[in-house]
Formats: sequence, structure tokens, C-alpha cells
Amino acid sequence: MKAMQGKEEVIMAGFGGQGVLFLGKVVAEVGMAAGKNVSWLPSYGPEMRGGTANCSVVISEEPIASPIVNEPDMLIAMNRPSVTKFLPKVKKGGVMIYNSSLIPAETYRDDVTVIPVPASKIAGDLGSERVANVVMAGAFLRACPVMTLEQALKQIEHLTPAKKKDLLDLNKTAFTKGYEYTHQ
Repeated sequence: MKAMQGKEEVIMAGFGGQGVLFLGKVVAEVGMAAGKNVSWLPSYGPEMRGGTANCSVVISEEPIASPIVNEPDMLIAMNRPSVTKFLPKVKKGGVMIYNSSLIPAETYRDDVTVIPVPASKIAGDLGSERVANVVMAGAFLRACPVMTLEQALKQIEHLTPAKKKDLLDLNKTAFTKGYEYTHQ
């Protein structure tokens, strides 16, 4: 995996309802907690659930001039249309983490590190496919270690809304599983 080099630009994308915007918030919050400058910019279609959703996160040592990401260092793809749309934009030498439960394995670009994570399967095995996005957040932290796993789990506590505190343990477990899976 690669260490953060001054600035990391990430695009997360999938269908509305897959928790892509929450995934982006987790990544941004982890960056902020690590003392970095962060921007988070959501984008989604008018129908949201079932439509397309993506967000851009920039994590930087320096102030961020623009939250717009045209050539990401990393793509986190939750569905096949996201790979089709955003993989061509990833910088040479970048990383793509994709949900291999929903996206078939194939030959992607040879100048990008490709990390398949069966996020939906891992989440389903934990009892709720809804936490596949949190599994992918854990995979992000392994691929771009801006802080320790323990520090990131504290951010999961902070980000889990009061009305969903019953999901806190599940979110922490899902995050940890994504982190550990990416190390294999």
C-alpha cells in the first residue's frame, strides 16, 4: 500500500442508497482527525436512492485550493458504472479499491493498483449489507494510512448518529474487517 504523499484526492462512487456520501464523510473525518486539511464534495442524481452518487474528498498537508477532483489518486468504486466512469480519470500510479461482490474481476489498467474487496459479502456475513460502505472505508485506511486503526475507530464512534447508535459495534466491526481484508 502507499503512504500519503502531501495530498490525496479520492473519488468514491456507487448507486444512491449504498452509503457513498457517508463513506466520503468517514474518509474526510479520518483525514481531519489526523490533523490534515480536508474537503468533502458530494454529487448525486435527483433520484438519489438507486441513482448515481459520488463524492470527492481531498486530504492534504497544505491548504486546499479547490474541492474539485478531476484526476484522483484513488477511486473507491461500489458498482460497475462507477468503474466505467471514474477509472479512466485515476492518475497513473493511483489506486482503485472496488466492491468485488458487485463488480466482476477483469483486467483493468496496468498502471493503477487494483484492490478487490468483497465488501457486500463481508457486510452480509456481518448481518447487514448496508455496512458495505464502512467495509470500504476500512479498506481505504489500509491503502492510505493517514492514521492508526484505533484512531479511526474513534472517528466511527463520532460519526455514527445518535439515532443509529445501535449500529456502532457493527460499523466498527465492518471497518475493521475492510482494513484487515485489504492486508491479505
